[in-house]
Amino acid sequence: MELSTGILEHLNEESCDYPDYAGYVCRAITSAECEKGLLFCGTGVGISMAANKFDGIRAACCSDYFSAKYTRLHNDANVLCLGGRVVGEGLAFELVDIFLSTPFEGGPRHIRRLEKIKEIEALT
Repeated sequence: MELSTGILEHLNEESCDYPDYAGYVCRAITSAECEKGLLFCGTGVGISMAANKFDGIRAACCSDYFSAKYTRLHNDANVLCLGGRVVGEGLAFELVDIFLSTPFEGGPRHIRRLEKIKEIEALT
């Protein structure tokens, strides 16, 4: 992208309410329209907090390879949240690729923990 184009986009950015976008993505997952989602905000933290308010959503804010991989392997996370002001473009591509391509490992230990998370969701 040319510098001038980038600066123009920066100056014309309109603020958005990221909880609205969390809702769109999380409802698509919980209705089985899709299996996984990607969400973004400045840090990735606010959007992950909003996403995790939806039953059945396991959103993880990741900024490193290990976390993005193991949140799928061990936690069966179904939403990856990234911070646009925290993660550079190249790393973001890598994190998205590993998140989308890593399966849930399963096994009694991980499944037991996910069941406990579901029990907590039922209390709220």
